[in-house]
Amino acid sequence: MAANTTNDMTSGSPVRLILRFMVPVCLGNIFQQFYNVADSIVAGQFIGVNALAAIGSTGSLMFFVTGWLMGLSSGFAILVSQRFGAKDYNKMRHYVAMSVYLTAAFAILMTIGLLALNEPILRMMNFSAEIMPDVTAYMRIIYAGLIVTASYNSLAAFLRALGDSRSPLYFLIISAMINVVLDIVFIVCFGMGVDGCAYATVIAQGISALLCFYYIVKKFPILHLKKEDFRISFLSIGRLLSLGIPMGLQFSITAIGTIIVQGAVNIYGAVYMAGFSAAGKMQNIISTVFTAFGATSATYVGQNRGAGKMDRVRTGVKYTQIMIWIWSVVIMFVVYFFGKYMMLLFVNSSETGVIAAAETYFHTVFWCYPFLGSIFLYRNTLQGMGYGLVPMLGGVFELAARSTIVTLVAGKTSFAGVCLSDPAAWIAALIPLVPYYIYIMRKWKQHPSFE
Repeated sequence: MAANTTNDMTSGSPVRLILRFMVPVCLGNIFQQFYNVADSIVAGQFIGVNALAAIGSTGSLMFFVTGWLMGLSSGFAILVSQRFGAKDYNKMRHYVAMSVYLTAAFAILMTIGLLALNEPILRMMNFSAEIMPDVTAYMRIIYAGLIVTASYNSLAAFLRALGDSRSPLYFLIISAMINVVLDIVFIVCFGMGVDGCAYATVIAQGISALLCFYYIVKKFPILHLKKEDFRISFLSIGRLLSLGIPMGLQFSITAIGTIIVQGAVNIYGAVYMAGFSAAGKMQNIISTVFTAFGATSATYVGQNRGAGKMDRVRTGVKYTQIMIWIWSVVIMFVVYFFGKYMMLLFVNSSETGVIAAAETYFHTVFWCYPFLGSIFLYRNTLQGMGYGLVPMLGGVFELAARSTIVTLVAGKTSFAGVCLSDPAAWIAALIPLVPYYIYIMRKWKQHPSFE
């Protein structure tokens, strides 16, 4: 069974298991973020502020698209992790096979639809005429490569479901390095512009997907699929979709909120767009610890839920919450006092307006990081137990809060007013999540057979 590559999280110290799984996931998330960050750094340093604004401001749109695929893959992997925890390997492989069908179908349909709607979507986001050609070209290439993005997310999710968080990290490190090299070659050597960044991203992601596939073939006989595994079962497809679609929608709903905010920021011009996007990129990197704890919770909870060990679920969540609070304090200090210096990665020191805009954002949101971290914990914990609706509802609360703030302040107050939409969204998202987690755990304690 290649036991040395899997990681059974149903026994042993919860804290040790969570940290051992979380660290590689965190590093992997950083390198995954590095794709778009590398594009932004190279574009900002070698092409200019407009190129940085063009690429950086697509982050919310890319999150909308890739977030849906990530959510689907994560939802499908929950059933895989539950069956792995229950030692039901035949059903586990069947779920993997059905996930392959579904992921491919969604990726193909999304590619066709988004290529057709590319320009209308960008016009709705208030991009100026000076950067519209760059944004259009960049996103067209990203959309054309969605099958590659979907392949990596799906394969990596299967590995993590079985407790292997290290291998996806190694593959991301390799592909991130390739991405940087290709960025420099395409832009600096060949003068390709922002389309060179997009090509570099797609090629690098394709390499990481191929490496994942090769590793599974060589090292994970437990995931080797047979013809009977691909026998279509609408019941299994329905179960996968019942988790995958809410998780995909949760990501997409969150992304729609960030797109709305990005549209509001675009009103203030290229300097604020560049500062906002650069600050967002850096924040995404330093908050990857939160997303890593969330991904770890989904796998840890999924395996222990499958094994019927709900006391371990409660213990794991408690200690993860403590670790999230500790990291929140660290990054609150870092971004408040050193956030403006981080912006020198994206622009030179003469771009004082861009740096000032980024600093404004950091000073507006830093105090709310404990709430942001807690979202990932409770959302992924509920998903790991098999509950998809309430985590999606948290995304709806998040969207409502962002939309309300943007409607009230965009174009009417300063840029800082728009930045307040993030803290409002983070607090709002927890409103349904925490009470529902408490409710579920009380029900499990009183009635162990509760579903």
